[in-house]
Amino acid sequence: MNKELIEALDALEKEKEISKETLFEAIENSLLTACKNHFGKADNVKVEINRETGDFLCYAEKEVVETKEEVEDDMLQIALEDAKAVAKKAKVGDVLNVEIKSKEFGRIATQNAKNVILQKIREEERDVIYNQYYDKEKDIATGIVQRYVGKNISINLGKADALLNEAEQVKTENFKPTERIKVYIVEVKKTNKGPRILVSRTHPELVKKLFESEVTEIKDGTVEIKSIAREAGSRSKIAVWSNNPNVDPVGACVGMNGARVNSIVDELKGEKIDIVCWDDNPGILIQNALSPAKIVAVFADPDEKTAKVVVPDYQLSLAIGKEGQNARLAARLTGYKIDIKSETQAKDAPGFRYEDYMEDEYDEEYEEYDEAEEIVEGE
Repeated sequence: MNKELIEALDALEKEKEISKETLFEAIENSLLTACKNHFGKADNVKVEINRETGDFLCYAEKEVVETKEEVEDDMLQIALEDAKAVAKKAKVGDVLNVEIKSKEFGRIATQNAKNVILQKIREEERDVIYNQYYDKEKDIATGIVQRYVGKNISINLGKADALLNEAEQVKTENFKPTERIKVYIVEVKKTNKGPRILVSRTHPELVKKLFESEVTEIKDGTVEIKSIAREAGSRSKIAVWSNNPNVDPVGACVGMNGARVNSIVDELKGEKIDIVCWDDNPGILIQNALSPAKIVAVFADPDEKTAKVVVPDYQLSLAIGKEGQNARLAARLTGYKIDIKSETQAKDAPGFRYEDYMEDEYDEEYEEYDEAEEIVEGE
């Protein structure tokens, strides 16, 4: 029987990842509970289980008194005559460990002991699952679409179900049951019914984590993602930087024939992704962020976090983008409020002078307007 107990505990430890020591403690506590239910109290009762063999001993610590008449509580005291049957050298005043036969426990006490063990296993199982997914918070996971719960989606992550709220769903995406998708784990909460996992398909970090998993250079730290701006389901812009001058950060993210970025686009159901080079010079960064539009001149004010941008007349709509999307994403990517004007608009503006846009560190890059196209990284 004890061998079967050890085998059962080994199986539980392997299947539910609950430590065997925790299970032993649960059994000990269940026996103490059974003693208390059977005898009315168990303050002096101890339980010991051999971790190797599974043998257990349940005993009560009792004080030895002279005669049976002096025994006031047979759970706390034992007469000398009876004590000598346990230990021949027992004498008055000694404290003896008197074994309690678990077979004496009644049906109710036994049932309660069983419930204590099952409750402990459930609690530990919930804690194990919580800790497992808490470690994955702010990371991505692959899940299987289970069902729609109202407008929310239940997604199975393996050992637990996650909830994809309506607010975290991309409006253009429709999923079918059993479909495998990647989600960003926003938060893991501990509840009485187990962990409550909230996931997202709209979070900008989802794009970042997908690149980290797909691009080796990002994973090993050679290439860094400095900033991300995203309008989920439509378009994202990411700014990347290489710590190795021999590694092209944009090329590393795009991959051979676009293999890397295309796999991420497929995962995001066709969402467009613009990859641009990060630059500590805000002017160059803004010009990169506005790609694929061509830029004539940029004047950035780092203190006010504002920038004035001049583009060719025929590039104005491209720079602004459909419904202002390109300019809006560029502003989020750089952290600058960007004011875009065409050359005609800029020349007609009161007090406009080209030199206002061409001074300091921009002189070399924008010395000739005809060469502006060559310095813009576009897609």
